[in-house]
Amino acid sequence: MTEPLSPLSTIAQEQAWNRQQMLEPVTQPRFAVWTYAAPAIVLGCSQRKFEEGARARLAPEVELLLRPSGGGAVLTGPWMVSCSVVLPLDHPWVQGRLPDSYHGLGQLHVDLLSSLGVPCMALPPDQVEACNLRTGPIVPWACYGSLAPWEVVDAAGRKLVGLAQRRQRTGVLLVAGTLVAPVDWALLCAALGQPQDDAAMRRRTVDCTQISAAPPDARQLAQALQQALGDALGH
Repeated sequence: MTEPLSPLSTIAQEQAWNRQQMLEPVTQPRFAVWTYAAPAIVLGCSQRKFEEGARARLAPEVELLLRPSGGGAVLTGPWMVSCSVVLPLDHPWVQGRLPDSYHGLGQLHVDLLSSLGVPCMALPPDQVEACNLRTGPIVPWACYGSLAPWEVVDAAGRKLVGLAQRRQRTGVLLVAGTLVAPVDWALLCAALGQPQDDAAMRRRTVDCTQISAAPPDARQLAQALQQALGDALGH
């Protein structure tokens, strides 16, 4: 089942879709692709300590919410294209060890971005530690502040596509976010009271405009990602 590609989504719509898909047992792959009109911050469930301070620092028009799963803070906005993929527990992508579940979705992004003129690679597990050291220092509170197996990086090891997952008895939710344009890391760092980490976030990440002579824009990438997921998941 494919969710029709909407114009521009709010992060609340995306999170609501994610929750809804996991309420009942997943019997077939489902996915949705997201683009965003405005910046928004999503905190992991263990980051409630940041919530009150962030709300006080943010402009009223910047949405902030707490997701039910763990992980670091994510800054969405016009610079990002995301997808949510919901899979049955027996789907080939989510067999084996937990990090292995990222391989299929990570490689799909590599193949797609490479076809659009954005050179990148999925980071093998045995290279994660060295790559984290090379692009350090790690920013532990931010999703894009460190690397995990099969996340997508450029030749310098900077993160281009971040991956996350949530596992329940009903199925597995995989989420990916691609940085298509320069990110306002200063906004995120200031909101969480960590302005000193702005430079580290910029060193650890890369967007399509930095590594491609003719980078896709958000709408172009979203449409291509919708097609690639449909082809890969049989829809």
